[in-house]
Amino acid sequence: MEVKSRHHLRGDEIDEVVTAIEERLGVTVEGDAFEDVDFADSDRRVVLVDGEPYVAFFDGEPFLTVNGAQTFAPERNVVTVDAGAISFVSDGADVMRPGIVEADDTIAEGDLVAVAEETHGKVLAVGRALVDGAEMTGDSGKVVESLHHVGDDLFELTV
Repeated sequence: MEVKSRHHLRGDEIDEVVTAIEERLGVTVEGDAFEDVDFADSDRRVVLVDGEPYVAFFDGEPFLTVNGAQTFAPERNVVTVDAGAISFVSDGADVMRPGIVEADDTIAEGDLVAVAEETHGKVLAVGRALVDGAEMTGDSGKVVESLHHVGDDLFELTV
């Protein structure tokens, strides 16, 4: 991803991003500098917090990136997977019911979610819930569409 330009966000823009993430994930993103990044080869919107790609927009909604969620651990909208699912989720696979050990009951179909592994709580991916949180555990079926994961272009982004 080639950076075309960077510019600092205004105070009201920072407040909008921080508030949206607080409401969705229950965590406050803190930093001294918030910069919006435009890419030459992508229409993806990323916000750097103190130079790190901690926030990205998914379908116009600000949400923590995997790197951001590893720094600012989400308290809500988290789906937890077992050890058997880690390699699949880390490679960008959608999340299937049999791999889920726990899901936040407040998740609604269509919400953005952080997908974490159960042993250490590290976030492996960001996705979109295909069902409500209460319906995520079970024997079969896809329940989270993967949008961003460990090792993808956004995860590897350095600016």
